[in-house]
Amino acid sequence: MTRILVAFGSKRGGTAGLAAMIADALTEAGHDVDMSAARDVTTVEGFDAVIVAGALYASRWHRDARRFVRRHRDALSRLPVWLVSSGPLDDSATQRDIPATSQLQKLVARVDARGHVTFGGTLSPDAAGFPARQMAKTRAGDWRDPAHVRRWVRSILGQLDAAGRAR
Repeated sequence: MTRILVAFGSKRGGTAGLAAMIADALTEAGHDVDMSAARDVTTVEGFDAVIVAGALYASRWHRDARRFVRRHRDALSRLPVWLVSSGPLDDSATQRDIPATSQLQKLVARVDARGHVTFGGTLSPDAAGFPARQMAKTRAGDWRDPAHVRRWVRSILGQLDAAGRAR
């Protein structure tokens, strides 16, 4: 059984919810999954693979997710790793692949990640803070698509199984 860490950086809880969708899909596929806020993870030792999810704000990945990747760079470079972004407040992420931002491209390269995917985000109509409140006027809603998440998880399962056989 493959042991997988799903770490996340989330400001308003939407990316934490996305991480839970990923963890649930992996668990349903028979993997042993730990899910944790990226800032709380002290080691990645003992895991066979890592998925790091971060919310995108103004094309910047969540600070906790960025710091996690930098802090565990050496260990992550020896594991199968995928980076996940959440953020578009529309259905664009289900319509087409959204490329990683330049900041994320550097992190993908830094740990030789197997890939990056972007999923839709979520924003409450009563979001606090000026920018979020302004965006909520026209973009409030939940754009996370559980079927899209499950399809992506299925797409990486072969790579996870191959990584387990290579050990």
